[in-house]
Amino acid sequence: MKTRRVTQLLTGLVLYGFSDALVVAAGLGVEPWDALAQGLTRTIGLSIGVWTNLIGAAVLLLWIPLRQKPGIGTLCNVLLVGTSMDLTLAVLPPLGELWLRWVVLVGGIVLNGFATGCYIGAQAGPGPRDGLMTGLAARGHPIWAVRWGIELAVLLIGFLLGATVGIGTVLYACAIGPLAQLFMPMLDTDRAKA
Repeated sequence: MKTRRVTQLLTGLVLYGFSDALVVAAGLGVEPWDALAQGLTRTIGLSIGVWTNLIGAAVLLLWIPLRQKPGIGTLCNVLLVGTSMDLTLAVLPPLGELWLRWVVLVGGIVLNGFATGCYIGAQAGPGPRDGLMTGLAARGHPIWAVRWGIELAVLLIGFLLGATVGIGTVLYACAIGPLAQLFMPMLDTDRAKA
């Protein structure tokens, strides 16, 4: 694997965890998979980052019947996103003012879209959640329906476990698709070498 791909992959995954931490710290609502991790943290214990990594590993088990194959990027995703998240949350100061929380939320969402473009553009294997989505879609289901179904399910479970669901959740859901679509072509390493 070329140096640029590895650097872009690792940068993207660390930034993804960092940006997730910003959204969580804003306290205005988290994205669906973070809702599940946050709900498990509030119900069972352990940190949100540890749960993020554990959920990623558990989702990989669901790949087996779908015959999905992980890449190095898949495994790095399981190890780095939650770890980066926890490290960021450990050093972030409290965000008291509402305007500051909004700035952090919006910045976190935009950075999350950029980070998504980085790690997917490295072409080193999908994240566990992405691979689950594409594996189910390959069985003849529309990808939008699979994505919505999975994300609504984990959001509902997270909400029932006490996660912060709010305007930030809605904003993330509306913005992440267009942001990822914007950044992915820019950061596609295969396209860059053409």
